[in-house]
Amino acid sequence: MNAYLEFRNITKVFPGVRALDDVSLSVKQGSVHGLVGENGAGKSTLLKILSGAHPQTDGVILINGEECRFNSPKEAIDKGTAVIYQELNLVPEMTVAENLMLGHIPARKGFIDKRELFEVSRKEIEYLMEDINPNEKVKNLPIAQRQMIEIGKALLHDAKIIAFDEPTSSLSEKETKQLFRIILSLKEKGCSVIYVSHRLNEIFEVCDAVTIFRDGKKVATYNSMDEVNHDLVVSKMVGRAIEDIYSYRPRTIEGPVFHVENISGPGVPEPVSFTIHRKEIVGFFGLVGAGRSELMRLVYGHTRKKSGTLTLNGRNVNAASPAASLAEGIVLCPEDRKAEGIIPIRDVTENINISVRKKYVKAGFFLDKKKERDNAAAFIEKFQIKTPSLEQLVGNLSGGNQQKVILARNLSLSTELIILDEPTRGIDVGTKSEIYKLMYDLAEAGNAIIFVSSELPEILGVSDRIIVMRDGMIVKEIMREDASEETVLHYALPEYDERRELIGEKR
Repeated sequence: MNAYLEFRNITKVFPGVRALDDVSLSVKQGSVHGLVGENGAGKSTLLKILSGAHPQTDGVILINGEECRFNSPKEAIDKGTAVIYQELNLVPEMTVAENLMLGHIPARKGFIDKRELFEVSRKEIEYLMEDINPNEKVKNLPIAQRQMIEIGKALLHDAKIIAFDEPTSSLSEKETKQLFRIILSLKEKGCSVIYVSHRLNEIFEVCDAVTIFRDGKKVATYNSMDEVNHDLVVSKMVGRAIEDIYSYRPRTIEGPVFHVENISGPGVPEPVSFTIHRKEIVGFFGLVGAGRSELMRLVYGHTRKKSGTLTLNGRNVNAASPAASLAEGIVLCPEDRKAEGIIPIRDVTENINISVRKKYVKAGFFLDKKKERDNAAAFIEKFQIKTPSLEQLVGNLSGGNQQKVILARNLSLSTELIILDEPTRGIDVGTKSEIYKLMYDLAEAGNAIIFVSSELPEILGVSDRIIVMRDGMIVKEIMREDASEETVLHYALPEYDERRELIGEKR
């Protein structure tokens, strides 16, 4: 196999940041080349240069021996290159068919050919092995199906080079297997595939070669996966060995802090009840569509509940809206940090302080900018947020650092209950370890923590107690010492029929 795609001495400089520094690597035809590294290592920047979203400062790209420089995504697409980003680029108000064919919508005599639009989309959805109505609006789909639509959109361009940036971060195990079958078929067709993921087990399962990045530089390339193992990749990524990224810290868990009684609403059709204790980390696990995020939205007041009561420290709370929840000391870090967490066009200082600005108002009118900067600087140091300055737009930070900014914003408030919904989604192993340590610190300080994750190993790794959900219902509570992958999956999978089993004795 010959190198179909080559990056030669690629450098990218942003104001105050050298995002890529003299990076060279090649991708063979009919192969899958993995890119790994911590958040901010330069992987996504390289893909944005390949896609035409960012021009390189220096260096060249060669495709099949021809030097190319893309000044727009359209130029890259026309050259047979497609990049599928972790942060989706779909139009929510348009249908699935319209999103799939955007830019190539068939027309006849000046009008959209709806029959052809539907038929082409139906075939593509069938190829993706998804059960989706082409006429459904994208905004009504769960995030996992939106991710598959994004993948389908790229495949319809018949690209010869396809790059996937954290493609499984929102996919179920079944959809991940579907994706791997699609990647195998692309490889068999002779496509050059780039695969970026923080899930190293996926890198070893699907890739033929791997390149490791750190701090904008290429650390090493291994042209055969037989040359490398998990521990070597991690040590090269972070510059040190990480033997146990979870580093679980046991605590003396105290009395009940938060109790939910018979809550129901969108995504949670039947009443659900549970209790969280002071200094306790409770992991909520379930397969895609289990209702975990929907339950957290009801608890937080993001969606209106049909029934149920909430009790915090023995008093009834009215979490009718996010603002009301914040006032009670309940905070939520949302699953989709791009759409619901950060304000990408505002700077780091403003993103951290936006929930607490009323504390920094002087004489009823004037904002104390110094106090805002001091608060932001304190959290940047405490959370090790990598940013060139307080004035950096938060949209320019890596995903892991954006997540830390959201945490800093919420923890600028007085908190009793912290809800973390997929806080490590798309985040590298080193930053994950830092977030787990922050969770332990917060729990030891007296907070009750709800931790929602679709990654079963981390649920098992950090939780004191695990609540398993399926079909919008709680089907089992399992203490840490009794939990295993087999036990948790037994209750999470549809094959388990005793869904209304009585929950075991509470603490």
